Parts: sequence; structure tokens; C-alpha cells
Amino acid sequence: MNSVAPTPTLTASVDGEVLSRMVRTDQLVVIRRSVLAAIPINIVLSFTATLVALNSGRAFDGLCWLMLSLVVNGLRSYACRWAFAPMRGVVLDSNIATSPKGRSVEWHLRLAAVLAAASGGVWALIPLLCNGYSSPQAVFYLTVVCGICAGSVTYGTAFAFVPISFITPALLSVVGCLAYAGGFDNLSLAAMVLLYLGALVRSALHSERSFREGSRLRNEATAMAAQLRQVHALSLEATQQLSFRASHDSLTGLLNREGFTEAATLHIASPAGRQQCLLLLDLDGFKAVNDAFGHKVGDRVLQDVAGWLQRELTDLRAVLSRWGGDEFAVLYSLQGGREAPAAIAQALIRSISFATAHYGGHLGVSIGISVSDNADIADMISFADEALYEAKRTGRNRYQFFDAALNLRLATRRDVERDLLHAIEARAIGVWYQPIVSADSGHIHSLEALMRWHHPRHGHIAPEEVIFAAANTGVAEPLLRHLVDEVCLAMRQLEAAGSVLAGVPIAVNVSPREMAQLAVDDIVLGMLKTRGIAPSRLQMEITEEVALDTHATRSRLSALSAAGIAIVVDDFGVGYSSLASLRSEYVRQVKIDRSFILGLAASPGNVVLVDSIVQLGRSLNIQVVAEGVETQDELDALRALGCKLVQGYHLARPAPLRDVMAWAAARVAPTAAVVAGRA
Repeated sequence: MNSVAPTPTLTASVDGEVLSRMVRTDQLVVIRRSVLAAIPINIVLSFTATLVALNSGRAFDGLCWLMLSLVVNGLRSYACRWAFAPMRGVVLDSNIATSPKGRSVEWHLRLAAVLAAASGGVWALIPLLCNGYSSPQAVFYLTVVCGICAGSVTYGTAFAFVPISFITPALLSVVGCLAYAGGFDNLSLAAMVLLYLGALVRSALHSERSFREGSRLRNEATAMAAQLRQVHALSLEATQQLSFRASHDSLTGLLNREGFTEAATLHIASPAGRQQCLLLLDLDGFKAVNDAFGHKVGDRVLQDVAGWLQRELTDLRAVLSRWGGDEFAVLYSLQGGREAPAAIAQALIRSISFATAHYGGHLGVSIGISVSDNADIADMISFADEALYEAKRTGRNRYQFFDAALNLRLATRRDVERDLLHAIEARAIGVWYQPIVSADSGHIHSLEALMRWHHPRHGHIAPEEVIFAAANTGVAEPLLRHLVDEVCLAMRQLEAAGSVLAGVPIAVNVSPREMAQLAVDDIVLGMLKTRGIAPSRLQMEITEEVALDTHATRSRLSALSAAGIAIVVDDFGVGYSSLASLRSEYVRQVKIDRSFILGLAASPGNVVLVDSIVQLGRSLNIQVVAEGVETQDELDALRALGCKLVQGYHLARPAPLRDVMAWAAARVAPTAAVVAGRA
């Protein structure tokens, strides 16, 4: 991307040297025009003077003088049309003759003055036609000479040397002849002509100064106007570039999220009544590219994918966007069968492997599709995003339409996100408890706290959906505080009731996102202190990947463990680092995932795996819990393998605290009766 051009500073005046060259050029151009305008008058007066000479019997002298005048005027006219070399920094009209090989402006000004002096010298020869201004025609000639000199000053305002060069020889000739003739009248007239010459010279010099000042102001204003136009043009260009940057992705050149939203809104509005199709694409395996080859290669891949999309979808006249990260959005109008969304999506999935030459592996793409003829772009993006999530959840490298089922799920999630904070504040989100018992004695070892929310419209909301909604709406911390507080209150309630469960540890589940984004150690320990609950009475259930996550996560777990909270690894055996998680110094218990327990008695492979985990836990002094025990056969198999702790529907279902208290009391009552009978 090109950088924004810097806006030039508008100066108060033009550079003095450039301005001087502009004025000098103006002088040459204007004086040439003046000379060309004055030459016809000069020729007319020359013919008139010749006619008077012919009439007075001086035909030869008159004709010779006329020929000389015509030659000089011809030279002046020709010289005014010579091309000159333009000065640096001076811009001239196209109708002015210039040439890089021409003479300089100063040379042409001097030539104009020399030729003006030659023309003035011709008029200085008028005394030859009137006996030194002593013949009867002297008054006529004197009037013509004084008049043409006055006209020369009038026409030569731009450059004083031209009229001065013309009038000086002509009028000095008059003065000389009158002084030579002698007599008071002639001498007085000669003095008057000298004064007249001085006045004309002064007028010419004053006129040139006025012209130069006017030319300077005009050129300065013109130059400043040109600067203003340049500033305006550059500002307009900068504005356009800034607008482009604001609406386009700097890496791929495609529209960014804001630009796509605006362009898509216009696209939807233009062909009224036409169905629109939105494809939301997410690259499968792109994270592996960044991890293996680095972000530089990753950026090249994104650029290649952007170019690939533009080539593949040229005929659709689609609006393309890099929606963010490795996601791309495509919006186009449905006009016929060849633009069928399924066909387009399938073609993209087939050709994605050819999208880039900067990555040796094969990328995949998951696509969410939303088709509508009345939804706005925001809704279509939400629909396509929901479909994309489903496509990735069900296998990746496939496409998924937004249908009625996804619409219901999206509506549910929106309602959940909208109502979640109110539910937390109203304590509408409750906690149920499921016991963990001894496989041999049936003794209650601990309880697991399970979140329950019965939404007024959608009924039971799964805990993972609640956690997802909390993360999306920024209420993850209030939710965690609420759940820990509920558990603390339950512990106090058990103590107050004198329940057999008083003192039994209770485990709270913490999601990977909560552990990564929240200061869980500070929150939990602070609430336990506020409620006066010993940390040893609380357990923290995490997944395997959390146990080995970032340094910050491990430090939080270490702080919790050091305070006395037992760390439990949930769903053990299905993660990518099961054994490695057992090496963590803070892990005190693992729960074997229910997928290994299901049908355990009939699965030799699962028996070997469960036995290995039990033996490993015994060697590392880590408690092992088998969760998901649904049948007596599974319980018997676990007993045979030496698994000490079990949890599942076969033993006890999750229930509200009062029901769990009653269940526990009922289990203790028969035992107490037997003991009393023996006594």
C-alpha cells in the first residue's frame, strides 16, 4: 500500500528568485505585444511623413527614409516572434514561443531596446526632410515626432529601456536642430523638448515600476493559487487514501469488516427483491501454518487466498472481504442455477488446496452459508457465522447452510446472552450437586458443583452454553463469583443443618477460557476469605489443556494449590497431553473420562487403559475418580481394578442441595440403625 502523500506547507509568498524570473518574463512578453501593436502606427506615420516629403519636393530623401523605417520595423516585428529560452520555474502559456535552445529573456530584452533605439534613430533623421526643422513643414514633423514619442512611452510601460531607447535619439535630434538654428524662440522650444524628454523618461521609469509591482503581485497570487490547488489535490488524494485504508484490509487489499458492512448494505439495497447469498469462510489448519512457518509465511498465505477468491468469484460480481484473522466473507446476488450456493461452496472447498504456493501442506476451508431476500447484512453475518460454527464443529472442510435448527440455536444463544447478567444478579442460576463416593464402602468422599439455569423461555441451558455466553458478553467474572458464592453458602448451610456432608469438599468447574482470561486465584481466594471458608474445603476442576497452558495459568493454579485448594484434572485421557498433566505439582486428583467407563466390563482395551491410569495414580499419590458410572457391571469392574472413587448416575444423580442432603441422610440412617441394634 502506498503511504499517504505529505501535504505541502502553504508559504506566505513565492520564492524571491523565482518571482523575479516570472516578472522578467512578463516584461518580455508584454513589451513584445506592445511593440507589435505599435509598429502599424509607426508605419502609418512613416508613410504620412513620406507623403509630406514628396509634396515638399523631397521625394528621394522621403523614399529613402521610408525604406529605412520599413526595414527597421520589419526587424523589430521579426525579433518579437523569436523563441526564447524559458526561465527555470516559470510556466508560460502554450501560445508563447519558447525553445530550450533559444536565447535568454535578458538577451531578448536587450535586443528589444537596441531595435527600439534603431527605430528612434530613424525618426531622428526627420530633420533631413525639413531642413533641420526650419522649413514650412517643420511644425508637422515636430508634432509627429513628439506624438510618436509619447505613444512609445504609452505602449512601452512594461520595460522602460525600450521607449527610452526610442525617444532619446528622436527628441535629442529635435533639440540639436533647434539649438543649432538659434534664436530665442528656437532655444526656448529646445528647452521645452528637453523637459518633455525628461518627463517621458520619468513616466517610462514609473510605468515600469508599476508594471513590475503589478506583475509581482499577480504572479505571487497565481503561484499561491497554484499551491492551493496542489494542496487541495494532495489533500483530496490523502483523504481518498485514508478512506481506502479505513475500509480495506492493509494486508490483502480486500474490504475490511467496516468496509464490507457498508458495501454489502449498498449491494443488498441495489437489486431490490433479489435473493442474496453470504458465504463466511474460515481456513482450516491456518494456525498450523503460522506455528510451523512463521507469521510472514502466514501473511503470504492470506494474500494468496485473497487473490484466489478474487479469481474464483470474478463472474459473480461479489463483494469480498477479509472479515478478520483467517476468515473471509463473500456476498453476491443469486440470479440463476450456476450461482447455487452449494455449488459455489463445493467448488471453493475443492480448489482451496491450489490457493497458495507459499505453503507445502494443504489448507482446508469451512464455509457457513446464509441465503435471504429480506435480512439486513448484520443478521446475515450472524446467520452465516452460526452455520460456520456448525460446519467446523461437525468435521471441518465442509459447508453448512443456516437452517431452522441453527436459527433456533442462534435465537436461544441471543436470549441467553441478553438475560444472563440479570439471571446472575437475581441468583436465578443455581447449583446442583453430584456426590463422589468410595467404590468399596459407599462413603461420600466429595461433591461436584454443577451449574443449572432454567431459562424462562428456553428451559434448561447447558453449562457450556452459559459459559460461552458469559465470555461473549463480558460477564465471565460475575458468573464465576456467583458460582463460588453459591458453593460457599452451601457449605455454611450444610454446617448449620448438621448434615453428614458438612466438611465434605466441593469441587467447582473452571473453563479454560475463564482460567486464561480471569485472575481466578485472586477471585476464588478472596471470596473464600470473605465468607470465612477454609481453602481446603474447595476443589477446582480443570481440563488437561488448562493444566499445561501458559505460564500465567500455571502460576494461578500454583497459587490455588499453595493455599490448600485441591486441583482436579477433569475428562482425563481425552486430551493431547494426558500423562504430561500428571507431572504438575499441584494436581491432586484425576477423573477418568466417561468414554473409557462406558461398557467397561465388555471392553478389554478400556480395561487396560483404566487399569494403567489407576496404577499410575497410585504410584504418583494422585486420587483417581471414575466418572460416568451408569451400571452395576461398570461399578464391579472398577472395584476389581482397584479404582477407589466413583461418580455417576448409578450411584447418585445431580440434585439440589436439599435433595442431596436428604439422600446422604438416608444412606446414613440404615447404618445407624444396624449399629443401634447390635448395641
